[in-house]
Amino acid sequence: METIIQTTNLTKFYGKNRGISDVNITVRKGDIFGFLGPNGAGKSTTIRTLLDFIRPTGGSATIFGLDCQKESLAIRRRVGYIPAEANLYGHMTGWKYLEYLGGIRGRYDPESAHKYAERFGIRLDRRMREYSSGMRQKVIIIQALMSDPDLVIMDEPTKGLDPLVQQTFMDVIREEAARGKTIFMSSHVLSEVEKVCNRVAIIRNGLIVAEEDMESLKRKSGKVIEVKFRGAKPEPFIVAGAGNVAKLDGYYKMTATGDIRSVLRDLAAFDVEDVNIHPMTLDDIFMQYYAAGGK
Repeated sequence: METIIQTTNLTKFYGKNRGISDVNITVRKGDIFGFLGPNGAGKSTTIRTLLDFIRPTGGSATIFGLDCQKESLAIRRRVGYIPAEANLYGHMTGWKYLEYLGGIRGRYDPESAHKYAERFGIRLDRRMREYSSGMRQKVIIIQALMSDPDLVIMDEPTKGLDPLVQQTFMDVIREEAARGKTIFMSSHVLSEVEKVCNRVAIIRNGLIVAEEDMESLKRKSGKVIEVKFRGAKPEPFIVAGAGNVAKLDGYYKMTATGDIRSVLRDLAAFDVEDVNIHPMTLDDIFMQYYAAGGK
């Protein structure tokens, strides 16, 4: 399958401070690729380097097989970008803002802009300064999609959107991918990534700690065990083969990535009132990598 984004040991230092180090990711045509990490993990630094807003300290990156630094203008003509922060021209109406950006890019399709405006339920005849944060985010999304890009790069795209609009946004992303577009979505909102992405990379302190198909990552991740005891229990509570033990609402929650029978045998030594076992969600997987430092 055609490779759309490829990074090789991509590294960026800010003086002595590391932004990202030896980032290696591969995004294929048609992927909805989730790029996961909390604020400060290196997500925005990676994106800004891909788009040549900042230059890497080392390594390399390509988009569409083109060098991200040497051929950045050719790349940007084919990319829609939703930044984490955007400076909007408050005196412009939504229509004028989209027309202005379309003119800069050399590709403006008012019919497409109108289609997405209807989809997201926004009137574009008002001045930008009158919009709420959620409405401004809708305009930013529309400007990224309206030029029919081959690749959409999104940095925390649902920020400020209410839940119903978030669902509409996810539906649009699925439809765009089904049409052959590639989506690269940076986010710290794990539930939305789990709903829509087919592949994911997890970045921790500037380092990639996992990159896999979503289903493969879930299969390898193991189980979550939640157990409630009767009476007193020795502290600290440690069970061989289980990790990330935490107490919540009277239950002890832990993860087990191997054979859970040994964990259950150890638990049987206590007076157990209730046990729940289920596959890890993306949230559980994410916390496992952040608590243990990945694998």
